[in-house]
Amino acid sequence: MIKLRDLTLEELKQYMIELGQPPFRAKQIYDWLYKGVTEFSAMGNIPIDLREKLAETCQIDPLQVLREQKSNVDGTRKFLFGLPDGNAVESVYMEYKYGASVCVSSQAGCRMGCAFCASGIDGLVRNLTAGEMLSQVLDIQRETGKPISHVVVMGTGEPFDNYEQLVKFIRLLHAPEGYGMSMRNITVSTCGLVPCIRRFGKDLPQVNLAISLHAPTNALRSELMPINRKYGLSMLLPAVRDYAQETGRRVTFEYALIHGVNDTVEVIGQLIQLIRGMLCHVNLIPLNEVNETGFGTVGRAKAREIATRLEDAGIPCTVRRQLGADIDGACGQLRLAARKSL
Repeated sequence: MIKLRDLTLEELKQYMIELGQPPFRAKQIYDWLYKGVTEFSAMGNIPIDLREKLAETCQIDPLQVLREQKSNVDGTRKFLFGLPDGNAVESVYMEYKYGASVCVSSQAGCRMGCAFCASGIDGLVRNLTAGEMLSQVLDIQRETGKPISHVVVMGTGEPFDNYEQLVKFIRLLHAPEGYGMSMRNITVSTCGLVPCIRRFGKDLPQVNLAISLHAPTNALRSELMPINRKYGLSMLLPAVRDYAQETGRRVTFEYALIHGVNDTVEVIGQLIQLIRGMLCHVNLIPLNEVNETGFGTVGRAKAREIATRLEDAGIPCTVRRQLGADIDGACGQLRLAARKSL
């Protein structure tokens, strides 16, 4: 079955030609796809015989909403989407003053193995397609009835470990004939795959880049994040500096505060020395606890103290709002699920 949400407009035009249809049919179908229509019978301006052929050969939405949870604290909504192969991934809808944002998963599971994160506990099953990533946005918009103005690729998986499909997803999301989201409203977070950081700055220079840093020394970062054993700080930091210089865009360093591990006076001093003078912003995240990891979080008062210290050193810094923590929908809490276990 052809997954229509995986296709660019040009790819859909080519398929129409293969079916003996005029290319303009592709734009008509595309319009329906991005209106959130999931049944071919609802495509009123498409000939019945073409609708029947599409129903035989194509699939509109590769996902199924299996479960929705809503936070009683802040209204954040977490969706569990079923995949055709029996696995499931989670996505999160969040409301801010500037509009609604969706946190998208890029893989079913994750192979990065970060010690404090739930997403990699069961390892990697497979990459998601561009259409499966896009469907998380379109389906959440349909379910909430709210237009989605921002997307962060920070759910399950390492986005740069699925680079080609990630880039296609972003281009589908941005395309004016499709969803039409501004590149500047899209953020991708990586744990530090250096070659892809360098590619990303050239391929999509307007998209925001976030680096999961979490430690300022190789010894500590390698303990928390195995990827650092391959791409250490001596490789990561130059790539980030080059990215900022080439794109002119500020990089966000994400730093999950783990009690007694990376929140001490000494370690924060090392962080300041590491990134001072860079075109960057630090996003401090009081660790969202995951039972299996054994790590503890810090209070928001401690996080604000650290933020003040960074700002006094000339490093822009904020403390992230903890949205969806009561439904395990916060940063680092999303994970792979199997439908049979639901």
